[in-house]
Amino acid sequence: MSKSDFTAEEFLFRHRQVRSRMADCGLDCIVAFHPVSIHWLTGSDGKSYQNFQCLVVLRDGPLIMLTREPERYEFEQDALCDRLETWGGVEPEDPLMAFASLVERERLAGLRVGMEVPAYYLHPHAYVRVKELLGKAIVDEPCNIISGLRSVKSPAELAYVRSAARVADAGMTVFADQLSAGRTELDLCGQVYRALLASGSELPASTMNLVSGHRSVYSHGAPTRKPLRHGDIGHIEYGAARCRYTATIGRQFSIGRATARQRQIFDVVRRAGDAMIATIRDGVPASHPHRTARKIISEAGLGQYQIHTSGYGLAAGFPPSWGESISMFGETEEPLRTGMVLTIEPPVFNGPEGIGVRLIDNVIVGATGAELLSTFSRDLIEA
Repeated sequence: MSKSDFTAEEFLFRHRQVRSRMADCGLDCIVAFHPVSIHWLTGSDGKSYQNFQCLVVLRDGPLIMLTREPERYEFEQDALCDRLETWGGVEPEDPLMAFASLVERERLAGLRVGMEVPAYYLHPHAYVRVKELLGKAIVDEPCNIISGLRSVKSPAELAYVRSAARVADAGMTVFADQLSAGRTELDLCGQVYRALLASGSELPASTMNLVSGHRSVYSHGAPTRKPLRHGDIGHIEYGAARCRYTATIGRQFSIGRATARQRQIFDVVRRAGDAMIATIRDGVPASHPHRTARKIISEAGLGQYQIHTSGYGLAAGFPPSWGESISMFGETEEPLRTGMVLTIEPPVFNGPEGIGVRLIDNVIVGATGAELLSTFSRDLIEA
């Protein structure tokens, strides 16, 4: 994503939304660390999240971006911020010293500050230093204002998601055509990635899961040199990305005809996913689709093997994740809202029987129902 991927008006609308929510919450400032928050507000598309960086959002002032000096030209040419400050360059520099100078110049320690605390992108040592520098000014931690706003996608964002879903379907068509005994998991992985890139996908934020045979009970298994053999079952999951907006897809496969038991478990998982999709609409608590799927899986005697989320929100992806904070798991009462993009993936990983089944689709939440994004068949793929 860059500042050219959306209109200036859309970026300004996002800025107004954040500042309005800050006023409602009595905040003067947000310090944003999540690269998706930074890119949502500025269009930044760089890999600068690998080092310390932050976006300071002042309710009654500028957007100030602090990043490392080697990223200067990318931010100047491809991102929207009112002021750019950098650290490092020709010689090493402690980025927290640069942040301390910013805190002092803008008198942030005297404001009411909200602080993002992302799962992957803020080193624990940096977190401790930031807390020390801001002290009692931090009154909202973790601050979820930006993540809550960005989880509902605009029409322009949804257009990128739908485009990514069409590319993901193209990749699955190639996978199904190429699937056969003797091919290795890595060989098939390469064929799918080639199809994705040829069809217009960017590099996805997370790597492919592709498991077969005894590995089918792995929830996040990377493809290996293992050849597919007659009688193997397995599942594949990957994402396609357009301007970092991601669509994911996952399908179950069998080399040869699946056994009766394998098909029985697949049918349970498919019914659970169908039931989730049928319950999704604006205002429904996020836990409700999960409980619906869990009831079906438990009634089939497989409840103890549903050991993974039933689904979650999809964001614009930055490695290692494309996930939003919302999760359809446990007792999450956060309401689903029109414009959210969700994965649907209630699985069964039955270790004792060596049968793992996962089927993944994406939907857009609507006022009265869900829009299924993939048109690729949800049937078991038998090669």
